[in-house]
Amino acid sequence: MSDTPSHSMIRKTSDLSGDSASEIAGHQGTILISGASTGIGWSCAKLLAEQGFRVLAGYRNETDADRLRALHPHIVPLSLDVTSDSSIQAAVLQVETLLAGQGLQGLVNNAGIAVGGPLEFLPITALRQQLDVNVIGVIALTQAVIPLLRQARGRVVNMGSIAGLSALPFVGPYSASKFALEALTDALRVELRPWGIQVSIIEPGVIATPIWEKSMLAAHGLPEAEMPLPSTSRLQELYGKVLAILKRETQNAAHRGIPAERVAEAVADALTSKRPRTRYLVGWDARLRVLFNLLPDRVQDWVIVKKVGFPG
Repeated sequence: MSDTPSHSMIRKTSDLSGDSASEIAGHQGTILISGASTGIGWSCAKLLAEQGFRVLAGYRNETDADRLRALHPHIVPLSLDVTSDSSIQAAVLQVETLLAGQGLQGLVNNAGIAVGGPLEFLPITALRQQLDVNVIGVIALTQAVIPLLRQARGRVVNMGSIAGLSALPFVGPYSASKFALEALTDALRVELRPWGIQVSIIEPGVIATPIWEKSMLAAHGLPEAEMPLPSTSRLQELYGKVLAILKRETQNAAHRGIPAERVAEAVADALTSKRPRTRYLVGWDARLRVLFNLLPDRVQDWVIVKKVGFPG
């Protein structure tokens, strides 16, 4: 990923300063959403636009820009890669142009990927990418727009997960990123309090989305879920049976998952409520996981081992 602003980024900045800004005159505020091309981000963009907000919808692939633009007249597609400093800088310039001296009402840090698999075989490059997108990218984008949020006493909403409440086997990297996001949210909430900037985290359970078919982790509603594991006979020998069981269980759970719109409603509440919650558990399984965490560690381990079919 290059850190040099492209000509297309510069061109988009000038485009946004004209018609896009005037077309949405009279909106009740501006919300920036990263990772708005699919799933939860898409549903958030749609709901907030319907509620009268101008939504700056972050995307990475050019093919998604027209889809976002057609979704609602209040949605302005915004090229944004949270792992690229130059992309963030270019996006913030566009946001400042659109705001025309006004503050930003809200930031929704939704962009994320899910990396999973046995830690024994996990490529370290994949772990670095997991943390770069889900942790470093969140802070990088938040830092860049805090001055704009401060102007409007805006709000920050981070997209967490039940995987950030307790870790299950084979989702260690993803859980690690969401555990980190819980800590960063807690710290940021207190640090930004003097300026009236509220910070919340959303903790959804399994989301019903057609993209779950792409991987064992996609049931979490993430647009780039993947399991970048080397296909080796040793991997299959040690973990193949358990991974097959876990994949089947995850796919079954996805059919019972909550719609992404439910998560979007929680995000909207965090952005608009007079007294937003610090945490939003969304879904029956999220609440069940909290109760499950009350069990002793060894009991939890025993239940999980029996569930996924581990020997011993």
